[in-house]
Amino acid sequence: MRLERADPSLDKGWFAGRWNSSLDISVGYAWNPPDEPHLHTGIQEVYLIARGTCTVRIEHQTLGLRAGDVLVVDPGEAHTSLTCSADYLHFVIHSPGLTGDEAAAKKRAVRRSFLGLGDDAGPQTARHDALLD
Repeated sequence: MRLERADPSLDKGWFAGRWNSSLDISVGYAWNPPDEPHLHTGIQEVYLIARGTCTVRIEHQTLGLRAGDVLVVDPGEAHTSLTCSADYLHFVIHSPGLTGDEAAAKKRAVRRSFLGLGDDAGPQTARHDALLD
């Protein structure tokens, strides 16, 4: 048995995963997720919205999330958080759960323009062009 508590002084964090248990998933949270466009290769994310509201961008769709919603982001889907209410809180599950280094290796930053959020790199002609070096 283990009990983990969110640290309100941190915007986000991780509770449990392969780095500290035998879980095949990683479980974390975020109070104020950053606007950080990215995608994951080989990791599926499940967001459980516990409190508040948040606007997110998944590929070229803008979605409004609210308490009680569940959002599943598949591997390869570029996404970011845009604006969240002051009381926002979500829990996130990564499947498969990876250690920090393994998870970082499967995360790729993407240009905001790829998500239709501004022109930071000129026109995109192919999906791989959206990845940042």
